[in-house]
Amino acid sequence: MHSSPFFLRLNGKPVILLGDGEAAAAKRRLLERGGAVIVGEENTEARLAMVAIDDEAEAVAATERLKARGLLVNAVDRPALCDFTTPAIIDRDTVLLAMGTGGASAGLAKALRQRFEALLPPTLGELADALFAARDAIKAKWPEADARRRAIDAALQPGGALDPLVAHDKDAVARWLKNPDMPQQSGQFTIVLRSDDPDDLTIREARLLGSADRVFYDADVPRAILDRIRADALVLPIVDKDTQPAARDEVVITLLAKS
Repeated sequence: MHSSPFFLRLNGKPVILLGDGEAAAAKRRLLERGGAVIVGEENTEARLAMVAIDDEAEAVAATERLKARGLLVNAVDRPALCDFTTPAIIDRDTVLLAMGTGGASAGLAKALRQRFEALLPPTLGELADALFAARDAIKAKWPEADARRRAIDAALQPGGALDPLVAHDKDAVARWLKNPDMPQQSGQFTIVLRSDDPDDLTIREARLLGSADRVFYDADVPRAILDRIRADALVLPIVDKDTQPAARDEVVITLLAKS
């Protein structure tokens, strides 16, 4: 690896930020989002610094001064001068995903973030919190570490009771503890196609179609998409979009064609 990834707790910690303009403003937003206290170069307690100065000579000089003091420095758009780089971030509250290229291409990191962000449900952080809150109950149910690990792995696998790429309600972990062998959560889902190409389905959408019990589809949904539905699912055309049967202990999908 060209870099060692770490998550830093900066809440209440001083971080030096030098520079003006759009790049400095973006770094300021990032630092403030993490709770850092932004300070000037004169601060003697800071251990991290970010240099967002446009002028090359000024940026190099500032970076060298800060490094001479023992600080770790991020020099914006100058990867050769960086002790650390800032990744593209997906924030699902408790869950944080970071993608970096070592400064090679911020655009590539951003594109990856946008792709993966579409796959992750907004409730992912709540799932992490619920698992944390249930630690004692999980240990009580599976006292042996190996059995506990296998149970958690099974629940989090694709199609499992706690599949992280599927949205879950606040009681999902409690239901799983009562019935660890239950299949993926029941529920009713709507998938709106972005194109007629099945390769444009997200991983989450493909998994839902592969685990569905019933699918109601628009007449304009192409056969190539319908072929991705689980072979033994009940597949029916939509008659009335407003009166689809409610889901009962099964996964029911409404599949809408590209508008």
